[in-house]
Amino acid sequence: MAPYEWSTETGLSPRPIPGQPGGEYVLTGLAHTKHSKVAYDPESNQTGCEMRSRKLAALQRTLKTPEVHGDDSGELLLVGWGSTMGAIEEAVDRARAEGYRVSSLHLRFLSPLPPGLGQVFERFDQVVTIELNFSDTEVMPGAPESRRLAQLAWLLRAHTLLEVDCWSRVLGAPIPPLSIYQEIVRRLGDRQVHRRLVHRHLD
Repeated sequence: MAPYEWSTETGLSPRPIPGQPGGEYVLTGLAHTKHSKVAYDPESNQTGCEMRSRKLAALQRTLKTPEVHGDDSGELLLVGWGSTMGAIEEAVDRARAEGYRVSSLHLRFLSPLPPGLGQVFERFDQVVTIELNFSDTEVMPGAPESRRLAQLAWLLRAHTLLEVDCWSRVLGAPIPPLSIYQEIVRRLGDRQVHRRLVHRHLD
């Protein structure tokens, strides 16, 4: 099998070991024929797209459901990807230490998405993405009916067909853990206030 041919099962192409005698070849990233010649005809383009889709399917079969940081079920699940991981987990740890039933999940792949996300989301009362993307706030004109959600929230809604909300900022800087912690408190209520009311009632 030539280095530029596709496996009909996985869409992958074989690769020789670097420096292997006879392993030299030229490969283009453009749409090409099975002989690695650049092509613009409809059949070559269609075949190339089908092979790329099979590569993604082959990758998806190797993915596992992401682990939940915190309890496997609760009142709130924060979902992030990329550079938000550290800030989210720090905020979640602080909130959990104060009695909040909040957990988080970090995505490493968006295309394809890992399996089992819907089953994880269903174990939480609320699922909210934390994103360095733009989204309309709930107080903007037209919200919430025409509210523009952040991109990861849209993707997860379409993928799981479940209610996924978002909290996002585009300040040109990383999101601080304190801001995420404050959003947890806003969504789940101030536990300190609740404790004071309970103690006052008991007294």
